[in-house]
Order: sequence, then C-alpha cells, then structure tokens
Amino acid sequence: MKAYVFPGQGAQFEGMGKDLYETNPQARAMFEQANEILGWRITDVMFNGTKEDLTQTRVTQLAVFLESIVRTTIAGESFLPDAVAGHSLGEFTALVAAGALSFEDGLRLVSQRAFAMQKACEATEGTMAAVLGMEDAMVEEICAGITEEIVVPANYNSPGQLVISGSKKGIDLAVVRLQEAGAKRVVVLAVGGAFHSPLMKPAQDELSEAIAATHFSAPSCPVYQNVHARPVTDPVEIRQNLIAQLTAPVRWTQTIENMIANGITEFVEAGGSGVLRGLIRKVSKEAVTDAI
Repeated sequence: MKAYVFPGQGAQFEGMGKDLYETNPQARAMFEQANEILGWRITDVMFNGTKEDLTQTRVTQLAVFLESIVRTTIAGESFLPDAVAGHSLGEFTALVAAGALSFEDGLRLVSQRAFAMQKACEATEGTMAAVLGMEDAMVEEICAGITEEIVVPANYNSPGQLVISGSKKGIDLAVVRLQEAGAKRVVVLAVGGAFHSPLMKPAQDELSEAIAATHFSAPSCPVYQNVHARPVTDPVEIRQNLIAQLTAPVRWTQTIENMIANGITEFVEAGGSGVLRGLIRKVSKEAVTDAI
C-alpha cells in the first residue's frame, strides 16, 4: 500500500517550481491561476526570489503548497494513494490532493492561514527549538515544568527529534534545562514565531471563520491528520481537526507509525526538498520512500 506525504514550512528552496512552469503546460496554467486568485505573482518570488524572500511566512506557505499540489496534479493517473498526510501546512495540500478541498479553496485557505499566522507572530514574540537525542516524555516533562512562560511540544518529527515552541523567554529557559537534562543538541530555529503553540490562538480564531465558510468533501482516501495521527474521511471531523491544528502539536512520528501499522509500505513525498523522506526513514528503516 502506498501513501503520499506533503511537506510544510521549511521545505522551500530557491527556484522552486520553475522547472515545472517552463516545461509543463498544465503546471504553467495552475501557477498562473494561482497568481490570478491571489492578486499578486507568487511565482515571481518562487522562481527568482532569494532565500530570505522565501522564508517570509506569507510567501513560504503558498510556495510550498503550490509546488507540491502542482507536482501531484501533473502526475495524473499515476497518483493513486491508499492514504495521504501532510506535515503542518502540508495537511492542506494533502486534503486538496485527496479531493476534500478544491485547488481554489485550498489556495485561499493557505493564503489566509499564512497572513493570520504572520499577524500572530508580529503581535507576540515567539520562537521554536529542535531538541535532538532525548526521549519525548522527558522533553514533555521539562516543558510542563516551565510554568512562568509558554513552552510546548510542537512537532514530533521522528524518534529523538522533537521541536518545541513558545515565548522567546520560555524557549531560552527550556534550552538551558534540556541541555542540563542531557539532550544531545538543542537548536533554536530561524522561524518567525511560535507555531503550533497557544501563541497562535489569534490566528486560529481568524482561520476558523474561513474554514467554517469553506466547502469540504469526503476525500478519495483516508487523510491522517496532525492533531491525533489517525485516518479521517468525515468532512466534519476534517474541518474540526484543521482548525485545532494551529495550536496543537504535529504528531508526525505517530502518523507514520500508524500508517505502517495499517499496512502502508511505501511513502511518496510530493515536492519539497526531501525532508519528510528523511524523517520517515528515521521512524522505519524498512519503509520505502520516493518522490514526485
């Protein structure tokens, strides 16, 4: 059985999607449709922008979504997933790929999500840090012990790699305590804010209205959602989980473990720079990974 997985913020790279635009008429049409819907040329930044240009939240999320969904669409009849999943932002791409959302609605929601998150980042200073070489339970315990600031687990990426998120002061405290407790490495990430933490509540409130007003269909295959790492096909539950996702952790390790337990043996990453394939191999050395 085969699952397609879709990357999130952090999978961007200079010139992303340019090869598709220049060589495939269907891809070119989709990119131009996106430019028209957005009212500005996202492709100019994707194809010619600098690394710094691409790391702006309002650009990054749209760029990663577009490149992934265009690659999936032009794959045509060869795209036959038994399940799909996306990492954070990638969950929106997965829903479009599985037919739960239209391309147009998915693009608009991603645009609204990016702007809402950007505003939340500007309102409260926050950051994230990757914790390497420590059991998840110990990271959770240390985060829970910091009661004077907000610090929470944000991305369960793979065994021994958990990203935490919170206020700047909270992350600084956590870095010291995690290092003292024996973490192999703790790396503060170059991100614009505290994603997947309570500090994203203003963005969640704003996006929930847009999600509530958007039509969702039953997907063509189960979608493993970030908030609980389980397969979902009910549009009502999909909508609820998508709203909860902004302030809840991404349970990627658990998602891959559950997919494998349910019979998935091959994972195909759509677009991005291979980040998800690397994480999947850390969860299971036996898993087959590929890319489109």
